[in-house]
Amino acid sequence: MADVTLIKNPAEQQLAAEWAAAKSQLPGVAPLRAAAFERFATTGLPHRRVEEWKYTDLRALMRDAKPLAAPPDAAAKARAKDAGSVLSDIDSRRLTFVDGAFAPDLSDVARLEPGLTIRSMAEALASVDDLVSARLGKVMPSDDAAVALNTAFMGDGAVIRVAAGAAVERPIHLVFAATGEKPAALFTRSLVIVEKGARVMLVESHEGASGRDYQVNTALELSVADDAHVDHVKITREGGNALHISSLMARVGAHARFNTFLFTTGGAVTRNQLFLRFAGDETIASIRGATLLNGKQHADTTMVVDHASVGCQSREVFKTVLGDRSRGVFQGKIIVEPGAQKTDAKMGSHALMLSEEAEADNKPELEIYADDVQCGHGATAGDLDEDLLFYLRARGIPQAEAEALLIQAFVGDAIEGIEHAGLREALMEAVAAWLKVR
Repeated sequence: MADVTLIKNPAEQQLAAEWAAAKSQLPGVAPLRAAAFERFATTGLPHRRVEEWKYTDLRALMRDAKPLAAPPDAAAKARAKDAGSVLSDIDSRRLTFVDGAFAPDLSDVARLEPGLTIRSMAEALASVDDLVSARLGKVMPSDDAAVALNTAFMGDGAVIRVAAGAAVERPIHLVFAATGEKPAALFTRSLVIVEKGARVMLVESHEGASGRDYQVNTALELSVADDAHVDHVKITREGGNALHISSLMARVGAHARFNTFLFTTGGAVTRNQLFLRFAGDETIASIRGATLLNGKQHADTTMVVDHASVGCQSREVFKTVLGDRSRGVFQGKIIVEPGAQKTDAKMGSHALMLSEEAEADNKPELEIYADDVQCGHGATAGDLDEDLLFYLRARGIPQAEAEALLIQAFVGDAIEGIEHAGLREALMEAVAAWLKVR
């Protein structure tokens, strides 16, 4: 058979040019970067014929590739001072990244709790940190094109280590702010290692001003050892023109507890990927999310939960509210590997349609290779309950307020799963703010 030559679109051509210009200047791990870009170059941007990207054709949606973001100047840092305000009422340790670069003067890295270490990823890569060299890209290897691009171009991010037995009481808030006035691409990568019996809460917030033209490709590798407990919340409130792709790769040990919540309201195109592997027995994971869209926004949550050990439990609950001509996508796959007996897995995705022109695509999947398991999935899509609306209107509640109450109750069911009371309240306030302007 004759060799097939991939015809590159303008975005792929620009990415190749950016790589040629930047590869010798990017810090550390040159072989890892080169191998990753080679993987990407072989396949190109994922498109609708790639099953995992069927509903989010990145090759069609990403018409161009922005140049790598320039280091932030004083004006950019000034614009980022108020970023992450969604958690302004919560006592957290803040790490701020401005246009993809760590900003120590906007961060709190003093008086770290015993057992907690924090470094900048760019600093760790430049100094050939042994921990980073040994673990980066290995927490959960992935052939995904977006992850490969992130590995090739990754600039800055956080390297966090929580020592065995340590309990970090204050949430660690990673604030990623896009402030640049010129079109830019931001590639951030973080590595978090939580050792045996340790406990920590991580919050990521990604945001940028409307009117900015930028693309975000961010990734988090998370290693959770045996008996550890990790809570993770990701808040995406990008600017109206932004393209945002994120990848969470988590490997969780035995008798551990992992909770994650994805909250999305902003951005033109958002793709949240989650790859979770149970690497030890008797572990529990809760994976939840709430997405609120209007206009022509497109948001995709795609996840693979790999039950590779005995007696693990996973619960996935996602709520999506769709207004105007927005489109919500949920693809969730639960894999139960041979020998992963006593697996208990349930997955649900539910869409609330506020417009006849909105679109919801739900694709839950099960792949089961063990025989003593309990697994199930469900997906629904519907509009507001007319009986409940009538009930509320009959008690003198105006139409808009009645609708808001029902929408808040719908997404609140997912938000209630967050253990941190302050975060629950902050996200419900964000829902209320979204409802006011929708």
